[in-house]
Amino acid sequence: MNFEQLLFFVFSGTLVFAATMVITIRNPVKAALFLVLAFFNAAALWLLLEAEFLAITLVLVYVGAVMVLFLFVVMMLDINLVKLREGFGEYLPIGGLVGVLLLMEMAIILSNDLFGLERMPEPAGHDAAYSNTRELGRLLYTFYVYPFEIAALILVVAIIAAISLTMRKRKTTKHQDPGEQIRVQAKDRLRIIKMPSERRP
Repeated sequence: MNFEQLLFFVFSGTLVFAATMVITIRNPVKAALFLVLAFFNAAALWLLLEAEFLAITLVLVYVGAVMVLFLFVVMMLDINLVKLREGFGEYLPIGGLVGVLLLMEMAIILSNDLFGLERMPEPAGHDAAYSNTRELGRLLYTFYVYPFEIAALILVVAIIAAISLTMRKRKTTKHQDPGEQIRVQAKDRLRIIKMPSERRP
């Protein structure tokens, strides 16, 4: 076992442990912190696969933005932890069964005897000037340009659908009419009242 394989087992074991704690721990703040640990270990695995761009994207986007926002929202909300702990044991058998089934499916797919899967060859070494970010950009904007544009279009449609689903008209909500604001005149906003002057006795 070389040093790279040792690092793989260390990061993989820590990742499995952190993911297990995310779904078993009952405190949402601690679960989010374990999820941050899982993201860091997944980024380390990406680094071992020479995918530096994906690793730094995982750290910056998920750990630096999404998880910070999630922790902020969780700590700002008044979550009833006592109610959250109720009924946790009721779903544990079905959750364990689903986990065992997924593990069996992964073992069946990854076995070499079934499905005719061959062992992956060792990745070719690259020189110091190699940049996987440049290679990823070249593939995205040349060979995969049409799937990339279709994915972008689907994301735009999903954003518009999410906004339209969450927008509801409420009686207490105040709306502005830009057309009415443009058509307004001075007499509608300003009223001059003439009053006689008064003297104090």
